[in-house]
Amino acid sequence: MHSHEVKWGTGQGGTPLNRERQRVSLVTLGEAAGLIVQPTMERTLIAVKSDGVQRGLTGDIISRFERRGFKLIGMRLVKPSEDLAKQHYIDLKDKPFYAGLCKFTSSGPFVAMCWEGQNIVKMSRDMLGETNPADSKPGTIRGDLCVQVGRNIIHGSDSLETAKKEVALWFKPEELVEWKSCMEPYQYE
Repeated sequence: MHSHEVKWGTGQGGTPLNRERQRVSLVTLGEAAGLIVQPTMERTLIAVKSDGVQRGLTGDIISRFERRGFKLIGMRLVKPSEDLAKQHYIDLKDKPFYAGLCKFTSSGPFVAMCWEGQNIVKMSRDMLGETNPADSKPGTIRGDLCVQVGRNIIHGSDSLETAKKEVALWFKPEELVEWKSCMEPYQYE
């Protein structure tokens, strides 16, 4: 994967340049040099929990991410141990529902997926809907496919930092497949 990270700087006299002006400048410079400046792609963990797998919703969920234009680079069907579930949800360890959540997560099949794309962490969280399906809008995964918070069928990383930890927890580096989608020129400038 080729990516370029941009540091935002200042213009003449030390005045900050806004990001759009700098992006235009970088694109113009890249075009002038015959280069294509590629944005940094993000990765996130999306998991269909056992209630989603049992209900046969995995294909529909994958389809939604593919139609959005995200790229699947890793997928595993597992029955997680309770210890793995505890590691995965460690940030919730002080919540009263933590033990039940870990037990439920380890009770059946779990599809862990690593997806890649621009702004994927935020966009995928928007696609999932609210943690409580009753608060989720129609059109979101939870808004369309489930009704109770304890059976909300899907997990998605909530930040880039969390995504890095979760992807590393569920996948070895060699299990993630680097590939170039023929659709990228039609999705990204």
